This record gives sequence, C-alpha cells and structure tokens, in this order.
Amino acid sequence: MQFTLLKGHLMLGFDESAFVKQIASAVALRPQIEELVDTLVARGFDNLFLIGAGGTYAAMWPYEHFAKTASSLPVKSVIAAELLVSGDKTLTDRSVAIFTSVSGTTDDSLRAIEYVKERGVLTVAFTGFPDSPIAQQADIALVSEPKTWPFDMQMMLFTTRLLSVRGEFDGYEKFAGELEKLPEILVEVAKQAEPIASDFADAHKDTDYYFLVGGGNLWGFTYLYSMCILEEMQWLRTTRVHSAEFFHGSLELLEKDTSVILFQGEDETRALTDRVERFVRTVSDDVTVFDTKDYPLEGISPEFRGLLAPVVLDTITGRVSKHLERVREHSLDLRRYYRVVEY
Repeated sequence: MQFTLLKGHLMLGFDESAFVKQIASAVALRPQIEELVDTLVARGFDNLFLIGAGGTYAAMWPYEHFAKTASSLPVKSVIAAELLVSGDKTLTDRSVAIFTSVSGTTDDSLRAIEYVKERGVLTVAFTGFPDSPIAQQADIALVSEPKTWPFDMQMMLFTTRLLSVRGEFDGYEKFAGELEKLPEILVEVAKQAEPIASDFADAHKDTDYYFLVGGGNLWGFTYLYSMCILEEMQWLRTTRVHSAEFFHGSLELLEKDTSVILFQGEDETRALTDRVERFVRTVSDDVTVFDTKDYPLEGISPEFRGLLAPVVLDTITGRVSKHLERVREHSLDLRRYYRVVEY
C-alpha cells in the first residue's frame, strides 16, 4: 500500500508532483485556448456541441449548464454513440464540436469525430497524447500532460473566454489569472479531504449501495462519480438523482440505513440540494455531504468559486476512491467487461 508524506500528511496513493504537473499543464493551455476562441469567433459559428462518451460526456454538463444560464449561444452536451444513430438537425457546417479524451482512443468519440467532420463541422480535441487517434483526427488538438484528468481547467478557460468575447462573462482576465494557482489550491483540497475520505471509507467498507444527489453544475459530476467510479471501478450499486428531481420518485428508495452522498456546490442551485439534505436526514442515519464551501480555495475570488465546484469535488472524491480501493481491496483498475470483452 503506497502512501506519500505530504507536509506532515500521509496521502494514500497520491503523487503530488505528477498531480501538480498535470493540472498546471492544463492551465498552461490558456494562450492556445484564447487563440482558439478568437479564431472561432472570427470565423463565425452558430452553435457548440460538447461530445463525449461515459465520463467525458457527463463532464461536459457543467459547461452546457454554464452556457445555458449565462449565454444566448446554443450549447449542448451530446452522447457520441447516440449522435451517430440519431443525428441532430442543428449540426451543420456552422457548428463547432469539442471532444475530450484522456487516452485519445475512445472508439465512440473517434467515430463521432468522423461523423461530424463529414458534415463540415470544425472539431476541437483536448487530450493528453499528441499522437493519439483523437488528436490526429481532430482539426485542432490541444494537448496537456498524459493522463491529465479532469478536463475542467480547459473547459473553464474555453467557455469563460468565449462568453467574455461575446460580452456575456465579466472578469475573464482575473479568473484566468487566478486559475494559475489551481495546482497548489487543489493539493490543499486533497490534504484537507484525506482524513475525511479515510474515515468515510472505513465506515463504508461493507456498504454495497449508495444514493447520490447533486444539482446545477455538479449534476454531471454526480452522474460521473456514480457510474464511472462506484459502479465501473468498484462494482457497487448506486442510484443517482438530480436534486431538482429528488422529490419525484427516487426518494421512495430511501431507508434508515441507506447511504446517501450529497454533492454540494456554490452556484444558484445550492438551495435545491439543501432541501434534499433536510429531508434525507429525517429518514437515513447515513448521510454524507461533500461541500465545496468547506474548502478555503485561497486565491480564488468569491464570485468564481462556484465555477470550480466540479474540479474541487473531483479532487475530494479522488481521495475517497483511493480509500474505498484500500478498504474493499478492489483495485480501481479492475474491470470485468469495459475494454475487456467485445460488445
């Protein structure tokens, strides 16, 4: 079992130097992202498609949500495989499509790039490998350090820059400048989360069912953590529900011993998750709230904290995942079917 001593804190399976390097490399794409946005705006386009598969699809939702609430530009997140069979009448040669992929080899995304390019769509890829198929197939590829995840830094810079140029986001220069501190900020988040994650895992060693709730720009992360981590990487059963939809069906599954995880951020939907928390505490004795407000994020202005919620929660739950791996003796890399069998 690997531990890293980090300024007096034992961090399970945490490589600080690699973590900092990866986050910094994403933030360092700022000049290229700004050039990209300026090129796109000068070229002109009617809508923006955020295309992914699995986790990369869910990770696009915060930026669809941001655009929907702050911009008149049509922006939609799309499942690559569904686009291939259903199409989209609004996808034209006046569209731009964004793809993200850690490995650059996701089959559904590769086929989707080919599909949209056949329709004259300009394609942009964020990935960690310059020679990967996705980087080679996309019209424009912006490459960070290998294995960089998540892609929130790139997508935050891209969407805020785009909306800033459109006159729909104030303070871009300030926000982008503050992101330079993000590698060190997230290390501090990981340190603070470590004992919380360890205690959570110890208390839930034998828990085999989780009820996850989130809303706003954390709904995509809620979906992702439920499906891609607890289900795919730990083979645990979950129910995931949007905080705005919580009182319309899924709440009937709650019992006294149901383990409920609430992901709480700092955007306009915070009150919806607060409402869920008040209710679930009247039913379940096992309620855990992971709240970005509990983390200082020193150097980030109050008005920008809400935008960072997905990457902050990803860092917190990254610690949880490592400790679940420890107590359950179930490797996060173990799969039965995904990329193991043909389907």
